[in-house]
Amino acid sequence: MTLPAEPLAKVNGASSIRNEGGLGEDAVVHALPDPVLVIDADDRVRYVNTAAEQFFATGRDSLIRKSIQELTADDSPIVDLVYRVRRSGVSIAQHGMEMCSPRDGTRRVDIHVGVLDESHGDVVLCLRQRTFAETISRHLTSRDSVRSVTAMAAVLAHEVKNPLAGIRGAAQLLEREILGEGESLARLIRDEVDRICSLVENMEVFADERPIDIEPLNIHELLDHVRRLVEAGAEGAKLKFVESYDPSLPPVLGNRDQLIQALLNLMNNAVEACSEPGGEITLLTAYRHGMRATVPGSKGRLDLPLEVAVRDNGMGIAEEVRANLFDAFVSGKRGGTGLGLALVAKIVRDHGGVIEYESRQRRTEFRMRLPVASEG
Repeated sequence: MTLPAEPLAKVNGASSIRNEGGLGEDAVVHALPDPVLVIDADDRVRYVNTAAEQFFATGRDSLIRKSIQELTADDSPIVDLVYRVRRSGVSIAQHGMEMCSPRDGTRRVDIHVGVLDESHGDVVLCLRQRTFAETISRHLTSRDSVRSVTAMAAVLAHEVKNPLAGIRGAAQLLEREILGEGESLARLIRDEVDRICSLVENMEVFADERPIDIEPLNIHELLDHVRRLVEAGAEGAKLKFVESYDPSLPPVLGNRDQLIQALLNLMNNAVEACSEPGGEITLLTAYRHGMRATVPGSKGRLDLPLEVAVRDNGMGIAEEVRANLFDAFVSGKRGGTGLGLALVAKIVRDHGGVIEYESRQRRTEFRMRLPVASEG
C-alpha cells in the first residue's frame, strides 16, 4: 500500500506547526532548494520535498515507499550512513560523497543525516548536489597532478636517458658478437631499453611549459580527422561511431597537433573500453552559454562555452582509479602506462580549458570545455 505524501510535521503523528505568519512547516520544507527525504525504519522513503522530486527527476508518488537502495545502490555508503545514525542517534554529515543510482549515474553530493524520531526509527536525509565548479575542482585535480610530475619529468629525462643510451649500445655490441641464447638475451636488453626510452620521452612532454602556438580551429574537422584515424586502426572491431554535433559551433582557439593528440587518446581509450560486440562511441559538441570556470594561472573566471565530448558504452572506469584518474602512471588497463589521460589533462590545461568525466556501466563520457576564438 502506498503511503500518502504527508506533511513533514505529521510523519510521526505530530500535529502540523505553523509559524506566526500562518505558514505551515510543509510549505517551508518544500521551499528549500535542497532535497529532503524522510526514511522510515524499513529504509523506505516516507516523505520528500519538491527539490527531492527534481533531484531524482520523478514525482513523489514514484518515490514514496521506495527503498533507499533503489534510489542509490545496495552497496552505497549512504545506506550505511543511515544505519549508523539510526543506531547511534547522532546526526552525521559527509561532504563530497558519491551517490550512484541506475537511473542517474554517479553524482557527488554533500549529505546530512539526522534523527527525526528515535522511537519510530525515522531519519531525515538532506542532500546538496555539488555545483559545476565544485565538480570541476574534483575531476580536475589533474592540474595539480600535471604540475606535480613536471619537475619529475625533467629530472627523469636528464638522469635516465644518457645511461640508457650506453646500455643500449653495449647490448648492440653483444648482440653482434655472441650467438645462440646469449644473442637473444642481448636483443631482449635492447628492446627493453627502447621501451624505457619511449616512456621517458613521453614523460618529457610534461616538462615542456613553453606557450603553445594557437589559432582558430574547426573542432569538427579535427574530430572527423581523428575518427578516421581511429577507425582505420580499429578495423574489424565492429564499432559504431555516432556524431552529435552542434553545426553552429564557433571556432576553438587551440593548437591543431595537440588537440588531435588529446582527442586521439580519448577515442583510443573509448575503443579499448568497447571490447564487446555492440560497441558504440559517440562524439558530441555543444555550446554551453554561461559556462565559466576558474583556471589556475588566470585572473578571474574564464568563459569556456565550447564543449567537446567522447562517450562510450563500455564497462566504465574502475572505482579504484577514479579519484586519481588524471594522475601520471594511474591506469585501469592491464599493461597501461597511465600517461594518456595525464597528457590529455595537460593539453587541455595549456589551452586554458578544463576536463571532466562521468562514468557508470555502459556510459562513460569525457568532456573538454574550451575557450572559443575571439571574433575580433
